[in-house]
Amino acid sequence: MTNGMEELPLFSHLAREIDPTVEPSDIVRPDSSLSAAVNAWGEHLEEIGRSIHTVKAFTADLRLLGKFIGSGQDIDSIGTHDIKNFLEWMVNTRGVPCSPKTYSRRVTSIKAFFRWLSDNGVLPEDPATAIPQQTVLSPLPEVLNPAEVEAVLAAAGSMRSGKRPDARAYTLLSLLLQTAIKKNECLTIHLNHIDLVSPEGPMLFVRYSDVRKRYRERRIPLGSDWVQAYREYVRQISPRERLFPYSPRRLEYLLEDIGKAAELEKHLSFNMCRWTSSLMDYRSGVDKNKIRQKLGISKIQWREVGNKLDRLAAQMEAEGWQ
Repeated sequence: MTNGMEELPLFSHLAREIDPTVEPSDIVRPDSSLSAAVNAWGEHLEEIGRSIHTVKAFTADLRLLGKFIGSGQDIDSIGTHDIKNFLEWMVNTRGVPCSPKTYSRRVTSIKAFFRWLSDNGVLPEDPATAIPQQTVLSPLPEVLNPAEVEAVLAAAGSMRSGKRPDARAYTLLSLLLQTAIKKNECLTIHLNHIDLVSPEGPMLFVRYSDVRKRYRERRIPLGSDWVQAYREYVRQISPRERLFPYSPRRLEYLLEDIGKAAELEKHLSFNMCRWTSSLMDYRSGVDKNKIRQKLGISKIQWREVGNKLDRLAAQMEAEGWQ
């Protein structure tokens, strides 16, 4: 529906500044268009302190609904069947992949939007009430079990002590399993980031050149077995600046070679080592906040990571691994 008042939601901030008692029901009416109501809802989300990313994601989800049923549709004419048809279209006939996580967020957005309209008296009934909320558990990362950890370390150790000793594989693998650093962090380690004479014991300093990422910087203890391998590696390779003066792909090949030598059925990777390291700490009873700090992630990011570690630990126990 289009009339002289239809654009008012676009200026609802001004209306509230003139009269702070203005309610959503004074700005959005039952015959307001879906587009206008979504604009007003987006402003409401900003006012209550939602992040700009959340506002953009939620309103984009509703605009996709508008694309399906018509953005000019009166909100009081939208029924449960319209929402169900939209969700069916989005998953099965739209022709664009929709992951379980995205689907879950869009259901959340729709339910939050119509609940807001209903709670504020704009709509007499909430058409999204009957839509079930989808709780999506993101897939678990693949990790090494204890026996596989021993196997890959033994394989890398064999390369280190073979006829032509090469400590690269063991130095890389052991570092990843001890520190849980990411691939890009591994590639940017300089020799002066390794402190072998610290009063607290050998330490790795994870540094970032980008000032916006300085909050991720941290110190991680290094074990004596790694220090010994590191010294062998330095004598053999003589790196000048970076610890691993190789391309990302070369280090990935090195991990793949270790996996093959260990007859590992899984694909050994940086991400697998990061999760395995975290899981080993978790199962050893290391304080969760220390694991989070070791990973260099925020408390918000830890929610999902911690949940996955809970599930991984339970899965490993169910499989009988000690």
